[in-house]
Amino acid sequence: MDRLTIIKVGGKVVEDTDSLSAMLDQFIKFSGNKILVHGGGSTATEIAGKLGIETEMVEGRRITGKSMLDVATMVYGGLVNKKIVAGLQARGCNGIGLTGADLNLITARKRPVQEIDYGFVGDIVDVNSSELRMLIGENVVPVIAPLTHDGKGQLLNTNADTIAAELASEMSGYFSVYLFYCFEKKGVLLNPDDESTIIHELDKAVFKQYQKEGIINTGMIPKLDNGFRAKRNGVKEVLITNIANMANGRGTRLV
Repeated sequence: MDRLTIIKVGGKVVEDTDSLSAMLDQFIKFSGNKILVHGGGSTATEIAGKLGIETEMVEGRRITGKSMLDVATMVYGGLVNKKIVAGLQARGCNGIGLTGADLNLITARKRPVQEIDYGFVGDIVDVNSSELRMLIGENVVPVIAPLTHDGKGQLLNTNADTIAAELASEMSGYFSVYLFYCFEKKGVLLNPDDESTIIHELDKAVFKQYQKEGIINTGMIPKLDNGFRAKRNGVKEVLITNIANMANGRGTRLV
């Protein structure tokens, strides 16, 4: 099967002009089929704050009320998405910015209220791979924002790490999929302030132990949960890394 590289970028990588430029320089070096999935949570938090909207997070996951959904839609589907697409076009890479609602790419259901009410957060139900394969076949690079829809007109905020994993899982039936989670650190660290403590290979049992001990926490938890699920679903490789090591395959490899 042909190779498909899916890169999810988030954190400071997409919110700092210089790091975004460096990431796009590396992204276009990957040959063949590519998809870029992005976050932008810090920008959403910043703009929400300016509008007087409080941000609430639980274990790295955003609580999304109606006002926060409006902010997320503007920031993710507009500001961040179009900056990335413009950057790709400037590098001769024909990107197209999409949400899960566009081309009916990703449908989701509003997360049921249990211990926590996440608000307008979507759990993915279906990925429309035929439309993505059509775009890829025309040498178009989809740039996907972390927004889905329920098929009834309701947009939903959906974790970008989850979207990347679900896309990778679905597309693994048609391609040899390599999934990269790219952020500002070299990989998963035993000490978040010391890059020399990188874990080069990580299996799920060790991850769960580190989570229990509090060594791995906050936003890294959904990233790893999703990465391990993608591995189980046939994705060839899942790597958590930074811009500098993205192209040479160094970072934390899930096994």
